Amino acid sequence: MASLPSPEEDSQKLKKAFIGLGTDEDAIIEILGHRDVNQRKKIRGTYHQLYNETLFDGLTKEISGDFEKAVILWTYDPCERDARLANEALKSKKRGTKHLEIIVEMSCASSPQHLVAVRKAYCTLFDCSLEEDILVSVPMPLRKILVGLVTSYRYDKEMVDKDVANLEANRLHEAIETKELAHDDVVYILSTRNFYQLRATFERYKEKHGNPIDEDIMESGKGDLESLLKMIILCIDSPEKHFAEVVGTAILGLGTDEDSLTRAIISRAEIDMMKVKSEYLNIYKSNLDDAVIGDTFGEYRKFLVTLLGGKI
Repeated sequence: MASLPSPEEDSQKLKKAFIGLGTDEDAIIEILGHRDVNQRKKIRGTYHQLYNETLFDGLTKEISGDFEKAVILWTYDPCERDARLANEALKSKKRGTKHLEIIVEMSCASSPQHLVAVRKAYCTLFDCSLEEDILVSVPMPLRKILVGLVTSYRYDKEMVDKDVANLEANRLHEAIETKELAHDDVVYILSTRNFYQLRATFERYKEKHGNPIDEDIMESGKGDLESLLKMIILCIDSPEKHFAEVVGTAILGLGTDEDSLTRAIISRAEIDMMKVKSEYLNIYKSNLDDAVIGDTFGEYRKFLVTLLGGKI
């Protein structure tokens, strides 16, 4: 197996790709698309030292469109990426819950350490806390739930108390029955319990009450609160299924939602992409790589397929 080029070599090749006769997009894809998070960090630092400009400045001068967005997001440190995406979501004028997916994902489909790093990055980048911007930008009762999620620091080891799962399954059922979905107890359970505990609670809920908890929530109403809670539960219970559905919705809807497609692939490429692919196949009965190839174009398509581990 050939040894990996040094950060200096990669930086020099990237600079050459920028200043040649026309941008060499294939070189950008070949280098950045095949480097892991630590290698990309070293390239960013080395490029800045060598050329006295950030790698991001070099990229934004040379590429554009969805390809540029994807490469830039991939090149960011993951915590900075999510902080920027969260800020973009909170500053948007969109209604509903779709644009809030990133906040749920980083709170419920990532490690507690990653969430803390995102919050620190957010403060550094935007001179305020993530919680402050949620308070300003998101209406009640969604605000109450999201603040609970982002301020949480969950225990991250596999620890389950079956008695607690039984009690909290009952409490969640009571909240659904009485339509008190934003009750303090619901927020407390969903935002503080570790993911293993919550999965046991959801399983106990189904055993005792006959339906998956997300189905009962959606039966109780069709508003933004119900949609948000369903998203939270799916991200906790099966992150790979959530991201498979994000990709499916982005591709199969009326026109491609490139922003959601990009976010989903980049977010999970180094975490659980094989599981996402498996879930996608299970849900949509088609190959995720083929779906992306069939619905995207040009360098953007090449880059996403590279991150998926495929070839065109």
